[in-house]
Amino acid sequence: MRTTLRTGRAAVVFAAVGALALAGCGGDGDKDKDDESKGREPATTVQLPKLDGEKIEVAAVWTGPEQENFTKVLKEFEKRTGATVTFVPAQDPIVNFLGTKIAGGSPPDVAMLPQVGAVQQAVERKWAKPVGAEAKAQLAKNYSAGWQQLGAVDGTQYGVYYKAANKSLVWYNNTAFQNAGAKEPKTWKEFLATAETISASGVTPVSVAGADGWTLTDWFENVYLSQAGPEKYDQLAQHKIKWTDPSVKAALTTLGELFGKPALISGGADGALQTEFPVSVTQTFSGGDQPKGAMVFEGDFVSVNIAQTDAEIGTDAKVFPFPAVGAQPPVVTGGDAAVALKDSKGAQALLTFLASPDAARISAEAGGFISPNKSLDPAAYPNDVQRDIAKALIAAGDDFRFDMSDQMPQSFGGTPGKGEWKALQDFLKNPKDVAGAQQKLESDAAKAYKS
Repeated sequence: MRTTLRTGRAAVVFAAVGALALAGCGGDGDKDKDDESKGREPATTVQLPKLDGEKIEVAAVWTGPEQENFTKVLKEFEKRTGATVTFVPAQDPIVNFLGTKIAGGSPPDVAMLPQVGAVQQAVERKWAKPVGAEAKAQLAKNYSAGWQQLGAVDGTQYGVYYKAANKSLVWYNNTAFQNAGAKEPKTWKEFLATAETISASGVTPVSVAGADGWTLTDWFENVYLSQAGPEKYDQLAQHKIKWTDPSVKAALTTLGELFGKPALISGGADGALQTEFPVSVTQTFSGGDQPKGAMVFEGDFVSVNIAQTDAEIGTDAKVFPFPAVGAQPPVVTGGDAAVALKDSKGAQALLTFLASPDAARISAEAGGFISPNKSLDPAAYPNDVQRDIAKALIAAGDDFRFDMSDQMPQSFGGTPGKGEWKALQDFLKNPKDVAGAQQKLESDAAKAYKS
């Protein structure tokens, strides 16, 4: 059974995130204060062992700016310990990649696993090593019980959730909104109306990264959580109800209200299916007053890709919470857990460092990163928008829902070209076939769960 958490304070969380638009107007209001603090060497909060001569390999699927920013964290670890750390680029699905490495007798010391299901699989296959005492102490000090539970299997701690994500955000091109006279929508009905308003102004309203199936699972999960509610969400995540359930039909039908109107999607369905996630972002924040899309849905990590354009977060690029389909807007999170695959001093030391605010601060300052570490000073974030997203995540405590597809067997919820990713790509192409999409999803899920 995969871990799920309560959503009792969804409204509270989004009351905080709802302030993003106001915070965004301020841009880098705390810039001078931040520059001042960054000019000083921050205090060290965690002691690490000397590892002179030890070589450590860390595998992750991160590329581009995400990889570059994480490399800064590894460099600091090298500086403090004397170890040599090598970043090993992994392919999705990472469990398959690790299986090949392990079969060949050369597993990395630590792997960054992007799914709860992947942590479960690593434990089931006896790859993962339990978290040591020092790392557990950092977790107890710096993490809520909910984030600790996500990295535990049958009561034993295996994972350290280093990176979190608020996956219930819509980022928008402020110029396109202003030119169209559009306002930030709060409900799904208002969202569709806003899209039509922007379309009438001559700009395609929504940029969809259909080439990456994981983004489509996030679309579905946000609609489903808000419309069906947290109890149904948990049941579907654990396959206690089938994908042929009426609640799934309702969510797909709702999503079809957008996907079924090619004029509202950049490039139409065919164009979206050829658009990868980074491009879905950059094309929204480039092109002057004629971007290829006015809005792009995805998590706080979108800011990494916005940074590759000339747009400034808080002025040119703004953000609002995913619109409420039901009574409450959704609160969906994701995250990456560090798991030791070798019984080594170096692997455990790295887990200890990643569980500390020292490591989180480095990534936070680089941008495009949100930490579940409650001991991290919010001043580390580079702008008010990211700062408020992070504060909202911490304020949620244990009251959130983790990405549904990441809780599922990876063969269904986390494999390119298969399972949920492929079924939702097919649905994007033919959103009228709700029943066919449900049957395909259920057939693939049943195989994955061995139902």
